[in-house]
Amino acid sequence: MISFPHCKINLGLDVLRKRPDGYHDIETVMFPVRDLCDSLEIIVPEEEKEATELTESGLRTGCPPQENIVMKAWRLMHETYGIGNVRMHLHKAVPSGAGLGGGSADGAAALRMLDTLFSVGAGIRRLEALALKLGSDVPFFLHDAPQLCSGRGEVMRPAEINLKGYWMVLVKPAICIPTAEAYAGITPRIPEEPLAKRLSRPIATWRDNLPNAFETSLFRKHPELSAIKRSLYDAGALYASMSGSGSAIFGLFDTRPEYETGTGIWHLQLWCRRPRGKVEPDPKNHACNPIKTRRGLPVGENNVYLCPVE
Repeated sequence: MISFPHCKINLGLDVLRKRPDGYHDIETVMFPVRDLCDSLEIIVPEEEKEATELTESGLRTGCPPQENIVMKAWRLMHETYGIGNVRMHLHKAVPSGAGLGGGSADGAAALRMLDTLFSVGAGIRRLEALALKLGSDVPFFLHDAPQLCSGRGEVMRPAEINLKGYWMVLVKPAICIPTAEAYAGITPRIPEEPLAKRLSRPIATWRDNLPNAFETSLFRKHPELSAIKRSLYDAGALYASMSGSGSAIFGLFDTRPEYETGTGIWHLQLWCRRPRGKVEPDPKNHACNPIKTRRGLPVGENNVYLCPVE
C-alpha cells in the first residue's frame, strides 16, 4: 500500500495563553497543500517473523529510523490493537523544520494505512486519539480539508475557506527552527477579533489582519525570514506569512507568478547580504542549517516550490 502524505500551511496563527500543563492555547487555520507531499509505502512481509523496519530516502529527517514518527505510529497500533510486523519505506520531499507538518502528515498516514492493512476498523475518533499521542497537529492530517484549530491544535472544526484558483509560492530557507525556540520568544495575547471573523474578509485584507504570532521574535533573530516575506510581497503576493513556527514562508498570488525554473522544483535565488569574513560550516547544525559566517547570517540558495491551490 502506498500513500502520499501532504503538508499544510497556517493561515493566521494566534498564541492566546500559556496553560498550566506547559502547552499553549493557539488558534489557527491549517490548510492542506496537496502538491507537496512525501510518499510512504507499507507492506506486510510474507514471513511473520520478520521484524518491523523502516527505510528512508529523499530529504534527511535528522533522526534515526527507530525514532521516526512512522515507527512510533506502528508501535502505537501494535500496542493498542496487536497488529503484525511490516516493512515501510518513506521518501521525504517535504522539508523538516519548516512549520509544514511533514512529519505529522507521515504519522497520520501511517495510522490510516495500518488501520486499513490489518482491518482494525478503529474509526476516526480512536485514530484521532492515537494521533494526538504522536503530536498536537497530527490529528489534522487525518482530515483532508481546512480546519480551524484551537487548544493545542487538536480541537478542530471545518473552516469554510476557498482558495481555488490562487497560486502559492512556498520558500524553505536553509534554517531549521525548533519548536521550543519559537515558543521561547512568544508573548501570548488575545486579539480583538477572533481569527474566523478576520478570515471571512477578502484575501486582500489579510496582510494587515492575519499575522503569525511567531514572526515578531523569529524575524528579529533571523532577519532573512523577513526579507523573504518582503520579496514575496514585492513579487505581487496578496498575502504572505510564515507557516507554523517556521521557517517556511509562503505567498498567495491571484495569477501564476513568473520565476526561473529548475527541473520539477522551482528555485529562486533569495540571497541574504553576504557579510565579510571567512565562510565555514557550522558543525552543530549540519543537518538543518546552511553554511554560516562568523556573524551568523546564512548564505546560499533557498528551495522554492510553486503550486496551484486546490
